[in-house]
Amino acid sequence: MTKSQEIVIRSIHGIEELEDVRKLESSIWGETDSIPTHQTLTAVKNGGLVIGAYCEGKLIGFQYSFPGFNGQSAYLCSHILGIDEQFRNKGIGEKLKLAQREEALKLGYPLITWTYDPLESVNGYLNIAKLGGVCSTYIANCYGEMEDLLNSGIPSDRFLVEWHIDKKETTDSSGGGMPLDFVMENSLIQWDTIEKGLPVPSFTRPLPEQECELAFVALPKDFQSIRVTNIQAANQWRMKTRDIFIGLFEQGWQVTDFMKNSMTEIPVQFYVLSRK
Repeated sequence: MTKSQEIVIRSIHGIEELEDVRKLESSIWGETDSIPTHQTLTAVKNGGLVIGAYCEGKLIGFQYSFPGFNGQSAYLCSHILGIDEQFRNKGIGEKLKLAQREEALKLGYPLITWTYDPLESVNGYLNIAKLGGVCSTYIANCYGEMEDLLNSGIPSDRFLVEWHIDKKETTDSSGGGMPLDFVMENSLIQWDTIEKGLPVPSFTRPLPEQECELAFVALPKDFQSIRVTNIQAANQWRMKTRDIFIGLFEQGWQVTDFMKNSMTEIPVQFYVLSRK
């Protein structure tokens, strides 16, 4: 994508454009998992949203969500966001989420929820640091064993994110200014590096004492590279982080920030947690 290529973000309602969404989803995750167009069409007609990102008239990204209800209040359940591989890491995901927020507020939703793999650092940075979502729910093996291109070989654990769109504007706090050395030293998961400089968990620290105000949990910068090259290390990250987050959430902690580390020699990023 060049600077002259403008990205247009808009809602999608028609069946032909929704079929383009299904095709893009298939190219990202595989044909067998794509959502039928008749389902997305029905959702759009009943309080759901499909938002597309277009470059020179071609669909290159999308976001799909449908109404949710917990017995007391309605919210928007954000189900899937996908971007063509050639257009990733260009801020399009954030543009789609901000458009989703705007449209959801028009429909009267105060809250958007969604799940994502907590080991995907790009998603963690967007969902927590940039958008201002919070998380205090960990779902182990949320979708069972998945065989798609991004999830095969490891349990499908997920964070449940709550984005209170009527209360908090988007922000980019990126760790709250904590010194990187301090965060590294106090991370509840410590790590070693293996082949190609990829990190693998080495040991875990005890959960924080009651008087602690913040907690830090490391995760790989590039989990997909670990999953593809060393599935054993990928599963070590899955199980270590699962145990840590479940323990923290049970003690009343929640994920409120994400610290992005740009130093190439340090192969991890960090979640920042605070007490509710």
